[in-house]
Amino acid sequence: MAETKRIKTALVSVYHKDGLNELLAKLHEEGVKFLSTGGTQQLIESLGYECQTVESVTSYPSILGGRVKTLHPKVFGGILARRDHEEDQAQMRQYDIPAIDLVIVDLYPFEQTVASGASDADIIEKIDIGGISLIRAGAKNFNDVVIVPSKAEYGMLLDVIKKNGAQTELNERKAFAERAFNVSSRYDTAIHRWFSK
Repeated sequence: MAETKRIKTALVSVYHKDGLNELLAKLHEEGVKFLSTGGTQQLIESLGYECQTVESVTSYPSILGGRVKTLHPKVFGGILARRDHEEDQAQMRQYDIPAIDLVIVDLYPFEQTVASGASDADIIEKIDIGGISLIRAGAKNFNDVVIVPSKAEYGMLLDVIKKNGAQTELNERKAFAERAFNVSSRYDTAIHRWFSK
């Protein structure tokens, strides 16, 4: 299994878009293709970069008021497929699943929404489902995929790309995965704390 992996396609799905421009510019410069939804897609296109819609991959629109956008086998198959596993690769070909090498996520601001004194209904809508699932999938498949789990890691990835171009080493991907599970753990703990009150 080759430890160096090239980033060819990035799925970008973020709540906070500030701080993303420089990273997107560098990824574009390196020839990375973008896949996104909604406001993030609009941002990418406003910067002059092509962006394939998740809907064009899944053939499903964003539904249930935006509650379901990325939750689809073609998205999660593209993240979770093992690149050195022939059966996985055969199924990707069979079901026309595109490989996703980089996942950039920034979750709904659950804790900030609670702190703002928002209603229970508003707080519940800030429980991120797709984003947290993308984080866990990308982190699980760190052998092949880079996961950027919050805007705090945008600069980390930018440093890697400035140094090596659009490729990463296994130890770098594992370090991102470790941070991803920390983000996931803290997020779920905050939700649990709110429910337990």
